[in-house]
Amino acid sequence: MFTQICEQLGIDVPIFAFSHCRDVVAAVSNAGGFGVLGATAHSPAGLETDLAWIDEQAAGRPYGVDLLLPARFADVGAAGPGEAPGAQIPPGHRAFVADLLERYDVPALPEHLAGRSGSLSVSPRDAQALLDVAFRHPVRLVASALGPPPAELTEQAHARGILLAALVGTVEHARRQQAAGVDLIVAQGTEAGGHTGTVATMVLVPEVVRAVAPLPVLAAGGIVTGAQMAAAVALGAQGVWCGSVWLTTQEAETDPAVQRKMLAASASDTVRSRSLTGKPARMLRSAWTDEWEAESAPAALQMPLQTILTAGAQQRITRSSSRDGSGAQQLATYFVGQGVGLLDRVRPAREVVADMVSEYLEVAARFAAQLAG
Repeated sequence: MFTQICEQLGIDVPIFAFSHCRDVVAAVSNAGGFGVLGATAHSPAGLETDLAWIDEQAAGRPYGVDLLLPARFADVGAAGPGEAPGAQIPPGHRAFVADLLERYDVPALPEHLAGRSGSLSVSPRDAQALLDVAFRHPVRLVASALGPPPAELTEQAHARGILLAALVGTVEHARRQQAAGVDLIVAQGTEAGGHTGTVATMVLVPEVVRAVAPLPVLAAGGIVTGAQMAAAVALGAQGVWCGSVWLTTQEAETDPAVQRKMLAASASDTVRSRSLTGKPARMLRSAWTDEWEAESAPAALQMPLQTILTAGAQQRITRSSSRDGSGAQQLATYFVGQGVGLLDRVRPAREVVADMVSEYLEVAARFAAQLAG
């Protein structure tokens, strides 16, 4: 299969793989698709390390990076003099998380790991530091989510010959992104893992295709098979943007306990929750998401304060989640879409790409046979 976006980016098949794992990114690019590294949780130094590694492993195959650039966020830099990031977090929220960990008997972190929990780079200042790193590497695409990219990003990307993509959940957002000068729209339905809206992929994709034509559109949201890819192309998309399917690959860095949950899950075992980032994001339903939906739970904080609040707790949960029946295992969760119900085994990323292409061709052959008949 070959579409316009394949020619623009120099790829063999229009399968875009969003992943926080550099191994997945390199593997998919080497398989003829297009790997996209989620960079928002990286430090500039960490991103430099990962992109240098991808450069070496991908050996000239194209890849991109993805950043969260929300239109609205809490400026953690606005804390008072001498205050640490997140000083704005209310004591009641900290007490709720502490009580949750105590009730589920989640062990504290060893001293050498305490205080190393991650954060999200969502301010223009933080994003620019990551972009400065990315622009030193041969990235072919920069993707942004949660709002139109700043004009400076559009100018910087285009001046370097880099395509700019944007993830959207409504046709109104798609029109705004088109007006901002993006080169590629990712229409992401509510089935998707991570930050997502409420409109289903089957409805959203043709609506966005019609609204932004002739701008190319990729379909996203619950897509993990070649048959779904064929359906997306039939709806007018030029390819697919996938994230969840790579979480159960051999290369993925998914926590083993969470990966086992994913392999056993159905589409009904996911929920949209603000409990990790402060914005609605689809993830595995667990004791963690249930506790945050309880009447006694505080309202989630604005991004990135909610991540700052919960990052240390998530680190403790992940470290202890391997023990069967433990409280940490009950709490363990991660971003994943409703397509998780179709994931039932661990495969190499290259095999995922090959299987999707093979199934797509089978569907295309059936379509051709129907026309011939």
